[in-house]
Amino acid sequence: MGSLCKVVDTLLLVAFLAAFLIAPLICVQTVLPETSFPEALIHLKQCYSDDFQDYLMAEKPHFFVALVWLELTFQWPLALLNIYGILASKSWFNTTRLIYGASVITSVSAVLGELIGSHKAPEKLLQLYWVFMGAGVVAMLRGLVPQSSKTLIIGKRPASGIGRKKRA
Repeated sequence: MGSLCKVVDTLLLVAFLAAFLIAPLICVQTVLPETSFPEALIHLKQCYSDDFQDYLMAEKPHFFVALVWLELTFQWPLALLNIYGILASKSWFNTTRLIYGASVITSVSAVLGELIGSHKAPEKLLQLYWVFMGAGVVAMLRGLVPQSSKTLIIGKRPASGIGRKKRA
């Protein structure tokens, strides 16, 4: 189980790094004026939009803009915390991973509902969002699995000692 968790954590680290880079480079262009960005970033977003035929990025419907704000203000900082949590083996990492996964699943569900319901999305774009959904599910499920099989530590005491009375 330990080696499987390490593999999953490595895959999640890649997903968190991707989210950490994509949000400020591409997604933020959905909510801020184009004049705020260098030509290279505008070209990068245009290449993505053309390659994946992402009509949501081009049309900017209100619900999508709101989800991008959610990504920038909530999910992006959590991705940063999760990167740190993985690399430093922090005890709170399961909690932030679980929260991140639940948030991604919620927002990607809304986007997939639009993409599938509109019948305008190409298969390539749907596959991309299913990857995001999968990463959210894996992050959430991994957040439910303890980091190790050792005794749970809460604060500075093992959890097994909680609830016992002191002996005189």
